[in-house]
Amino acid sequence: MDDDESVRDVISVLLREEGYNCVVATGPEMALDLAAQEETPLVISDMKMPGKDGLWLLEHFRARYPDTAVIMLTGFGDTEAAVDCLRRGAVDYLLKPPKLTDLIRAIERALAKRRVELARKRYQKKLERKVRDRTTELRNALKDIATTYQNTLLALVAALDAREHETSDHSQRVVRYTVAIAEKMGIKGQELEEIGRGALLHDIGKIGVPDAVLLKPGKLTPEEWKEMRKHPETGYQMIQAIPFLSTPATIVLSHQERYDGGGYPRALTKNEIHIGARIFAVADTLDAMTSDRPYRMGTTFANAIAEINRCAGTQFDPEVVRAFNAIGELGLMKIKKDMIAEKQAAAEKKPAPLAAVPETRDDDEEISDFAAEPLADDGRKQTGGNA
Repeated sequence: MDDDESVRDVISVLLREEGYNCVVATGPEMALDLAAQEETPLVISDMKMPGKDGLWLLEHFRARYPDTAVIMLTGFGDTEAAVDCLRRGAVDYLLKPPKLTDLIRAIERALAKRRVELARKRYQKKLERKVRDRTTELRNALKDIATTYQNTLLALVAALDAREHETSDHSQRVVRYTVAIAEKMGIKGQELEEIGRGALLHDIGKIGVPDAVLLKPGKLTPEEWKEMRKHPETGYQMIQAIPFLSTPATIVLSHQERYDGGGYPRALTKNEIHIGARIFAVADTLDAMTSDRPYRMGTTFANAIAEINRCAGTQFDPEVVRAFNAIGELGLMKIKKDMIAEKQAAAEKKPAPLAAVPETRDDDEEISDFAAEPLADDGRKQTGGNA
């Protein structure tokens, strides 16, 4: 490209004789139009021209066709401008009029450099594609591992519920309530997942409680009560060494604490208690009060919500209670109804069980679920009304 017709004619003839497919342009706009019609490996452009100059063309080629090599032609005394072209992306510059040998060598260098750059880009794209593929494989593998972990935890909790003869998927409902409250508090991502796991595993320590204590239908003795109170620490010791359960382990350890310091095992208060455990305390109480048991009928959601609000600031964190109230009675009821519907849909896909397991009293539920009420002689809470 050159505004001087004689320069265009001489260079194009020489290049064609050397075997190059050469087209000519009288100005920058024409050069860009030609490049748009077919692949242009190399441009030889004059530096100074009336109107838009070679620098303008260089910038536009670098922006639109970055794989095109550009050699600049400059008059004597313009070497400083030519060096500026190199900084802006030109591969070489030649003084006008260029010698044929110098021009051919410059072209060969430019095209060789272009080939190397294109090969490097192809390799980079191939490498990036391979990295994406490996990343996808790794992500899928990690997802499979996470699913396996979660299914293992669910099986473990199901086994514990079966041992206690727990009713109506208490652990799963508590997880749903806990996650809903946490989301209202703006908790999300990994922290939300960890709080959900903590809620799911809250009673894992009951594995260490003897059947004679855990399944006792009557009142607990002082010694039995001491044994029952060990389950948060037992659960913590069971899972705290597992890296991805370190935060859930803290929730397990703290799930029987009270906001006012009246809980156990460490009598923590307020923000000393992990936020997941503070949220769980509200969710657990809601589910315990609204669930039927063989020895009592569950109360209404309205009554349970009123009781939880009454205990805000003593048993429960007031901020957690505010988030709980933001869900509303209808929202909380919907969570339970959705779970029941999911369970029914799943049951339709499975063969019916051979026999139903009879329900018995959950002693620790009586300890933890209605902690706002006064203690009886055996350490369990006494409940009034429909609860």
